[in-house]
Amino acid sequence: MQTYCGLMKINNIWKIYFSATGTTEKVVSAIANQLVKCFNETEIEESVHSETFDFTLPSARNSFPEIAPNDLVVFGVPTYAGRVPNLLLKYLDSIQGNGALAVPVVTFGNRAFDNALIELRNILENHGFKTIAAGAFVCEHSFSYTLAAGRPDENDLALAKDFAETIYNKVSKIDLNLYKHEPIFVDGDENAGYYQPKTDEGTPIDIRKVKPKTNVNCTKCGTCAKVCPMGSISSEDFSIVSGVCIKCGACIKKCPANAKYFDDAGYLYHKAQVERNFARPAENKIFI
Repeated sequence: MQTYCGLMKINNIWKIYFSATGTTEKVVSAIANQLVKCFNETEIEESVHSETFDFTLPSARNSFPEIAPNDLVVFGVPTYAGRVPNLLLKYLDSIQGNGALAVPVVTFGNRAFDNALIELRNILENHGFKTIAAGAFVCEHSFSYTLAAGRPDENDLALAKDFAETIYNKVSKIDLNLYKHEPIFVDGDENAGYYQPKTDEGTPIDIRKVKPKTNVNCTKCGTCAKVCPMGSISSEDFSIVSGVCIKCGACIKKCPANAKYFDDAGYLYHKAQVERNFARPAENKIFI
């Protein structure tokens, strides 16, 4: 690990994320881009470089970039059912941090981030990253156009930039001769289960096997198949969802013809319920 007079020298700042509808990407990019700016405004010799790895699509999850000990990674995923998306866990078990510093970031759809952040922190720590800060940011819910509509907004992104400046101040003062790493403290219960949707009467709602349908608006453009993070939509018949659906909202929100929709009663009940019960603007939370 390179140092200047005992201080850490950062070479690359990585944006690494899973972002089906683009909101997690916005938050991660705001933090990482501001970090690059902060380092390059004060760097005396070599500049700090920006690198990006987007593992949203299945083809990207066949590999992971080689992260160096002198890198700083802003690593973002959305919150699904209060946790890191479970279908990403096998892939995330293959990543290696090689001692790099990391900032775990989760986004959530205005309800709560529950235990997603502590789970992501632990995943990174267990795979060779050193977490030094963390954040949970509100984004438009994947089910909805009204729940946290338009977020992250200008205020959220301004907070992300301020967060980056605080991270920079922390990292720029790390003296490796004295530094003893401790994982960043975050809220959450690492042993908790997944959030279970229920009716107002307390009956569980199971939407795990629910899949989107296609209406007559479909122009066969193929966008839905191209953006599905699970590769589950047929590229020959876009009405066929042969694999698992994680309810990420990509096929619905990115369809130019508004041709994708859900009509499952449990899904629609849960959607209306969260829109009603969590309409208040939730707050972002950072840990440094």
